[in-house]
Amino acid sequence: MIDVRNVYFSYSKTPFLKDITFSVDKGEIFGFLGPSGAGKSTLQKVLTGICTNYEGSASILGTESKNHGKDFYEKIGVDFEFPSLFDKLSARENLKYFASLYSGNKRDIDELLKEVGLYEHADKKVSAFSKGMKSRLNFIKSLIHDPDVLFLDEPTSGLDPNNAKIMKDLIRKEKERGKTIILTTHDMQDATELCDRVVFIVDGQMKAVDTPHNFIMSRGAARVTYTYMENGQERMVSTILSDISGDETLKQLIDENRITSIHSGEPTLNDIFIEITGTHLD
Repeated sequence: MIDVRNVYFSYSKTPFLKDITFSVDKGEIFGFLGPSGAGKSTLQKVLTGICTNYEGSASILGTESKNHGKDFYEKIGVDFEFPSLFDKLSARENLKYFASLYSGNKRDIDELLKEVGLYEHADKKVSAFSKGMKSRLNFIKSLIHDPDVLFLDEPTSGLDPNNAKIMKDLIRKEKERGKTIILTTHDMQDATELCDRVVFIVDGQMKAVDTPHNFIMSRGAARVTYTYMENGQERMVSTILSDISGDETLKQLIDENRITSIHSGEPTLNDIFIEITGTHLD
């Protein structure tokens, strides 16, 4: 669905994107992960045909991004971080207008509004919507023409936990419908929950590509931490999960029913990002 080879891009004489190479399969959620200013959104602009003066190849659905025609935008949907809606129009009027810009098949407006919990607000002006409502409306705006590829830029940014969960559930539903999704984010939790594969991007360069699970399991072993009381004081012990069968202290404590707490843990994707890139997310 997407094939990128040796892409370079610059806003000046200094390269901003450097030797970007990856491919994305149909039905895959592929994440661009990195701190603000790393080049994630710029790479998305290259792929969506906004920045065309790049070097290398960026092919979307068999079309070179810089050589796209009008039909290119019939096949892709874009949800930028900041909603692009007409405040003086209602939710339904916004969707009808944006649907009119496309020539192909359209998805049912009322069904989309129901799916994101906005059907009862369909005829309200967008100016009266909350940030979460605008985000959900902006998301289904990108779906109105039933595109094959979705580009989502920080889809949960600034949302409260409930609205963030709604947005992530919607993204999963589109994956189930066979959509290929590019997810740009600096939220490692979103990436871990949603992405099939992720690429770490820092200073316009790719640092690593893999599945979140493989990153976590290959870069650090899961550990078991337990506590127990001894001589009136609480003691804490941590051991690698694979070595737990040889922990004689743990065996004895279990036999004597003296464990006060026990839990397992593993590195987070954020931990791995810092380890690989030496950079903290912000």
